[in-house]
This record gives sequence, C-alpha cells and structure tokens, in this order.
Amino acid sequence: MKCKDFKLGPLNHVGVAVPDIAAAAQHYRDVFGITDITEPKDLPTQGVTFAFINLPSGQIELIQPYGDTSPITRFLEKNPKGGQHHVCYEVEDIHEAKAVMEERGMTVLNAPRIGAHGTPIIFLHPKNNQGVLIELMETPKHSDH
Repeated sequence: MKCKDFKLGPLNHVGVAVPDIAAAAQHYRDVFGITDITEPKDLPTQGVTFAFINLPSGQIELIQPYGDTSPITRFLEKNPKGGQHHVCYEVEDIHEAKAVMEERGMTVLNAPRIGAHGTPIIFLHPKNNQGVLIELMETPKHSDH
C-alpha cells in the first residue's frame, strides 16, 4: 500500500486513566447502568492494569498503574482524579502504519508491541496530534471487540 492510500480504521476505544480501577468500574455501573465490564487484568509489559467498559458503539478502556514504572503514574500525578489518556484507532497492518506515520512526520513512541486486545499497537506523540495521545492497534482477527 502506498502512503497516500493509508487511512485509519474505526475508533476502537478511548483510554481513561484512573487511580482506582474497581471504583471507576463501579461508577460506570452505578451512574450509567453499564453491566458489561470486563474483569481487570494486568499487563506488566505496558505497566497497566486494564478493564474494558463495553458499549454498543465501542469501548472505554480503564487503565490504572501497574508497578512503579508505569507510564500512567505521571499522568495521574498531573490529573489525580484521572482523565482521558488516549484515543485508539484500528489499522490493518501495524508495521505499515508505523512506517507511514514516520514518513508523514509523526513521532512514534514505541516499536509495535502487544496491547490489551492481544494485537500489536503503537502510540503517536500528542505534540503531533492537537495534544491527543493516539494509539494505533492492528485490527483483531476475531470479531468480538
């Protein structure tokens, strides 16, 4: 695929950093009546514990620091109550997406690695994206997302 042919796929999820994932999940149950919430899982390679709030139109990923070197810790120091951390879009091929993003002048923050959905991901620096941290994830090969 040529660079000019590349485009984002669907919005997959919005990442929300929280200081207490259990309390945040309970908030979504009590206030919004959402019952389809996954159990928290640790992802040590990313430095997070995560759970997904499943909505008819996508997901909200709750992320809490896992370990002392979690990238979420610094975010929560600036935003103690939590807040929107990133927006995630799907792409067909993460390696191609990384190459295209670099060619287009984006600052790619990491080599492709496995994310919470079990597929490769990369992050794009907020300075290139109107202040928004963007996660690109390879579209899962299954259809339960």
